[in-house]
Amino acid sequence: MKIDWLKPLLGHPGPFATVYIDATRANEAGDREVENRWKGVRRTLRQEGAPDAVLEDLEEVVLRPTRVGGTHGRVLIADDTGVLVDRVVKDPPALTKGSWGPVPALLQAARAADESVDYVRVVVDRQGADLTWSVAGGHVPYAEPESVEGGHDVINKVRTGGLSHKRIESRAEDSWERNAEAVAAELERQAAEYRPELVLLTGDVRAVPLVRGALGRATAELVVEVPGGGRGPGINEAAFESNVADALDSFRERRREKVLAEFRQEQGRESGAVTSVEDVVAVLARGQVKELVLADEYGQDAALDGRSLWIGPSPMHIAASKEEIQDLGVTDGLEKLPATVALVRAAIGQDAGLTFAPEGSVELIEGVGATLRWADEGTPREVAATMSGDDSRLRGEII
Repeated sequence: MKIDWLKPLLGHPGPFATVYIDATRANEAGDREVENRWKGVRRTLRQEGAPDAVLEDLEEVVLRPTRVGGTHGRVLIADDTGVLVDRVVKDPPALTKGSWGPVPALLQAARAADESVDYVRVVVDRQGADLTWSVAGGHVPYAEPESVEGGHDVINKVRTGGLSHKRIESRAEDSWERNAEAVAAELERQAAEYRPELVLLTGDVRAVPLVRGALGRATAELVVEVPGGGRGPGINEAAFESNVADALDSFRERRREKVLAEFRQEQGRESGAVTSVEDVVAVLARGQVKELVLADEYGQDAALDGRSLWIGPSPMHIAASKEEIQDLGVTDGLEKLPATVALVRAAIGQDAGLTFAPEGSVELIEGVGATLRWADEGTPREVAATMSGDDSRLRGEII
């Protein structure tokens, strides 16, 4: 799971305001419901010392509709320069809340990343397409659908006979192909700029395969066809949105399982993966981590057994104790953070990904693990947990 969009947070000294809010707008009164929730959060932030300018910046964004259907939440992080993070989460928080403090809520933002997918929805017919970029992905927030028209206007075949019929039929099919190529070219251009994880393609049964066939290999590999959509009237919107939700859920599961399968494989080889807080801290400090793996409970604001870690100015300055980080030659800018926050911060700093592991999916000592970009003789190595007999290290593991 990509969390590189959180990296700008590391360059800001703080303090930060964090808002975790139920952004659901159930009906016409939904705007007032969100506004009332925000008023409560705003009072809390003001009491904790958040400046009026930060509150005004947050309010402007919070009250702006997400254009996401159904129940959902929203995570926002801001400092005195403005709103730094604005992400939609699939499930609204049980308790809407806000905080003002020296550390941004990296864990909540990471959970939002776990649930969001950077995708573009492409609804095609034989004339062109409507492209809509995901709000949750954050690349083009609040964008309206963008229409792409092919420009070839011989669209329908006619029921006549003779050579005239064949010419018109051929011209119609040629127009479909040229229009599909125009849509594909624009989609390729935007995909190169915004780098979606997924392309949801729907619409006319003849136009869909033509557009897909006109795409380059890299973009075509991102395509998932979703039934039920269309540019014209008569679309069952509820059924189509349900199909879209199913496609996104399937993608999230595939994305997660790909990482966890690699973790299990490398853990079995005892080479390309580590587990336990101690070993994960060691490889983070060496810049080896490809993907940080946390037990799913830590994505729900759970503490990592109350543990803390020490960090320095650089994201790779991380250690279990103040003495250990000072042994690395770091003496200034030291700070003690909750372990999960420190781990996520270090992962962001070295462009690692982050995956939350559902219960029963992998074996984790202390609920923490990592896959590695590389390994050498200095990399921690341990016998697989199920074979070690060291039950004392399995506290917090997933089995």
